[in-house]
Amino acid sequence: MTKITTQSHQEQAVYVYEAPVRIWHWINALAIVALCVTGYFIGSPLPTLSGEASDHYLMGYIRFIHFASAYIFIIGFLGRIYWAFAGNEHAKQIFVPPLFSSDWWGGVWHEIKWYLFIAKEPRKYTGHNPLAVLTMHLVFVWGSVFMILTGMALYGEGTGYDSWQYSYFSAWIIPLFGQSQDVHTWHHLIMWALICFIIIHFYVAIREDIMSRQSIVSSMISGWRTFKDHRKVDDGH
Repeated sequence: MTKITTQSHQEQAVYVYEAPVRIWHWINALAIVALCVTGYFIGSPLPTLSGEASDHYLMGYIRFIHFASAYIFIIGFLGRIYWAFAGNEHAKQIFVPPLFSSDWWGGVWHEIKWYLFIAKEPRKYTGHNPLAVLTMHLVFVWGSVFMILTGMALYGEGTGYDSWQYSYFSAWIIPLFGQSQDVHTWHHLIMWALICFIIIHFYVAIREDIMSRQSIVSSMISGWRTFKDHRKVDDGH
């Protein structure tokens, strides 16, 4: 009698990311791309254009796209904060990390070892893993707050002393940093920090999709996290 063992492919699915989170994620991603590209050219303008300067409005268009994208980013961020408490348990993970949980910090350490190829087996989470929560909270959430505050302070300089942007932001943020150029410098530096974070975010999401046998990228499209597993099944022959 021959005993045959086959591989059985099984999947489990959990609904994680609600529609408001997914919509915000992709609109926010487009806004960040627009902000980074236009922000780069605002900080490092094109050296010259042919013809008379009065015939061109290129930098004006670049600044308009930057300001419009900034307002989309700010409105989306405020809406995301609201949904962090109005949505399901996964919606608030990156805003309210369990910093006083020893088990959670153990998960952070395991994920560090997993990304460094020291740990051999991944842990599966219905939402973000602990290291992702920590980095997104520190870099993305607080980085976004910093960019919003400094960006509005710089914008307030252009709208004038009698504008609400100047009163609520420029009047105290610019003196806090010292001068306007210091705010420009820090705003530009944190932009590059966020770009580095986005590159790592791409790498980690694609890596986890491949190596940890759980959906990452597609989860932010469908909302469902699937867990894939291959188990040996004895046919009994």
